[in-house]
Amino acid sequence: MAGFFNFNEILSVTMILFAIIDILGSIPVIIELRKKAGHIQSEKASIVSLVIMISFLFVGEEMLKIIGLDISSFAIAGSLVIFFIAMEMVLGINFFKEDIPETVSIVPLAFPLIAGAGSLTTLLSLRAEYQLQNIMIGIIVNMLFVYTVLKNTEKLERMLGVVGLQVLRKAFGVILLAIAIKLFRSNTGL
Repeated sequence: MAGFFNFNEILSVTMILFAIIDILGSIPVIIELRKKAGHIQSEKASIVSLVIMISFLFVGEEMLKIIGLDISSFAIAGSLVIFFIAMEMVLGINFFKEDIPETVSIVPLAFPLIAGAGSLTTLLSLRAEYQLQNIMIGIIVNMLFVYTVLKNTEKLERMLGVVGLQVLRKAFGVILLAIAIKLFRSNTGL
């Protein structure tokens, strides 16, 4: 039982997932989604993200195989959704007009923004290198941090102000666009 939980593995997994999820970089997107929907259900988004990530950790690769998809195709699809979210931020136009406000906490926030193609494919890679229980703890730690950020978006919005939000929105839109293109390129071989 002494080797069951490994602090170094937990720390590594937590930091890797923190970088991939990039919830701090997603603050402008989250604020934009909250403005569209009127509110964001922090608990719902965090729990759905947690369930998606843990489920994918156990059955992700098999599930993709059953429906005839490989990890690359899944990652490309996620990159396209992220691409359109980024285009909304940069250009100020809406692609996701038909979203019902209650669903914004699930799509596109919980999936693919938090538990997206990048984090899900990373989980499959981590599974080959780290113990399952340590990966699960890393996921839980990240979801607690995600919940904290989601719960405090209004405070963050007030701190940044209108001009700060506009600058962040455009800057992170371009960064999100670059992430989408990188994810697309790395999975298509372009």
